[in-house]
Amino acid sequence: MRPQLLTQSIAVTLSVLLLASGCGMKMPKLGLPKVHKITVQQGNIVTQEMVDQLKPGMTRNQILFIMGDPVMKNPFNKDRWDYIYFVNLPGFPEEQRKMSLFFENDRLTSFAGNYTPSNVAEPPAPPVAPEHIIEALPPDEDDDGDRPQPIEGDGPPDPA
Repeated sequence: MRPQLLTQSIAVTLSVLLLASGCGMKMPKLGLPKVHKITVQQGNIVTQEMVDQLKPGMTRNQILFIMGDPVMKNPFNKDRWDYIYFVNLPGFPEEQRKMSLFFENDRLTSFAGNYTPSNVAEPPAPPVAPEHIIEALPPDEDDDGDRPQPIEGDGPPDPA
């Protein structure tokens, strides 16, 4: 009986020591893949181009064509439309954008929120000259004629 009790007590002691030593150790980073976190987008996506098209006096139908249906139509105030957008990208702070449109007599009077119209008109981009093809080198002496030859008039114009 005595050896069996000694064996059990040694086994219990070793188990407790083994479990206790596991609590004090820091686990090494194994480089295992992490849990996939999805990007959560909710609301209306509003772009600066959309906001630049808004002008006071536009009708509700014109606004619907440009902006789409608002997320919230206030049931107590029919003259206010709210466009709200949330995006939650893993590893980045949550982004929240709001825009409120105000109507009077079914015409846009003003809007407020994170977006403002850009009043600065950008100058048109200068025209870009097309790239010219450089004339082909004269054929090699050992050329068997398989290489295509340049077409007459191909390349930059003569400076004369």
